[in-house]
Amino acid sequence: MIKENQQLLNRINTLSDALIIYLMIPVSFWIRFTLQQGVINVTLRDYLVLGFFYTLVQIALFYAVGLYRPYRHTRLSRELARLLFACVLGWAGLLSFLSLRHMDDYSRQMLVIFFLLSFFFLSLKRILLRRTLSQLRARGFNLKHVLLVGSGSLAKSYLDKIESERNMGYHPLGYIAEKEGGFPIPYLGGYDCLEAVLEEKKPDEVVSAVDPAEFSHTPEIVAACEKTGCKLSAIPIYAEYLSSSQQIDDLDGIPLLNMRRLPLDNLGNAFLKRGADILLSVLILIVFSPVMLICAVGVKLSSPGPVIFAQKRIGRNKEPFMMYKFRSMRVNTRQDTAWSSNEDDRKTAFGSFIRKYSLDEFPQFWNVLKGDMSLVGPRPEIPYFVDQFKEEVPRYMLKHLVRPGITGWAQVNDLRGDTSIPERIKYDIYYIEHWSPGFDLKILFLTIFGGKFKNAEKIEFKGQSEKNK
Repeated sequence: MIKENQQLLNRINTLSDALIIYLMIPVSFWIRFTLQQGVINVTLRDYLVLGFFYTLVQIALFYAVGLYRPYRHTRLSRELARLLFACVLGWAGLLSFLSLRHMDDYSRQMLVIFFLLSFFFLSLKRILLRRTLSQLRARGFNLKHVLLVGSGSLAKSYLDKIESERNMGYHPLGYIAEKEGGFPIPYLGGYDCLEAVLEEKKPDEVVSAVDPAEFSHTPEIVAACEKTGCKLSAIPIYAEYLSSSQQIDDLDGIPLLNMRRLPLDNLGNAFLKRGADILLSVLILIVFSPVMLICAVGVKLSSPGPVIFAQKRIGRNKEPFMMYKFRSMRVNTRQDTAWSSNEDDRKTAFGSFIRKYSLDEFPQFWNVLKGDMSLVGPRPEIPYFVDQFKEEVPRYMLKHLVRPGITGWAQVNDLRGDTSIPERIKYDIYYIEHWSPGFDLKILFLTIFGGKFKNAEKIEFKGQSEKNK
């Protein structure tokens, strides 16, 4: 059907999206004013005229958020999230336009129906399209034919991935290397054969996955691809150290690869997250102040000692800060060198109760207001364990690139307390590299309503975490 680019598919995709959006206008009109017998203040013709311009704007938004890029590498959940974002943005823009122009006769209820229907059918179309393409690829259609260059660990990882993810539609024609690597695809010769192989096989893409020992062949790989007009993609020899998103800066003609570009490095994103932290923390401290008063009295009556337990933790940029909690244990000398457990004999009866329901965490909202912490982020650790883990756990210190959180992606996946630190760091790094406002809301939702949703989250993350191994 298509081998290299998806121009035809993208045109069909764009046209079908426009038709779905535009057709939902008369359908919504019929539901609102025929089925529900509403009063018609604006004719269908006026809605169709408005809908025509709205459809153009909405398609432009779809292009802006990347919905028409090739999506062999994009998960369905991420594509639907982009779709929802673009639809909400377009719909909010439409409502704003009507309000500013004082066009109050247009039915807001009909526009709600229109938004729900259009998003539903746009999503359904994408789900069905992906399933159709997946079935076609399983039968040998819509494949992207690739030639692999290299025979080391990078080439093996790439080959294992496309073999295990057949639905992505990659078909390896064979591989070029100095010597055979024992791969289950044809060995097509050494680097001196590359140009002839490209002329004969005419692959859609050449993937260079050479190890450091073979890196000296890169100039001839590039030259052969340019001479034959083949598209070349390369897996960097330092791929295992890269984050999932990078940025290439230009230093007066010298490209600089930023190996760990984080969403929260963007000032707009950082301002948005900090603003949400302050707003929600103030709201929670006000609303739950009676609960905190009860907790304070209970702690005071449960055992001698202070109501608030303050402990030094390591925060953003490795700066220490004092983290606050309601004291749940008797005063002891092991608080800075030992973890607590469910059967810890240091806990009081009231302390066990407030820890069971996480009520002891309420004072940390004051840490959030101070700027020491965020609502969502990697959990902070005491200096004793930071010094230990940074020597034992690869990339452990990357968690300190952002503010620590009251809850986090690792915690909602049951990685808390005495659990695997390397596994927990995988989740923390994934959160740092993939932060978005929606991701924070998802974690907060799972923190409050976790339970039955947690298994689904683990399944989704299973494949995503492989890159961080």
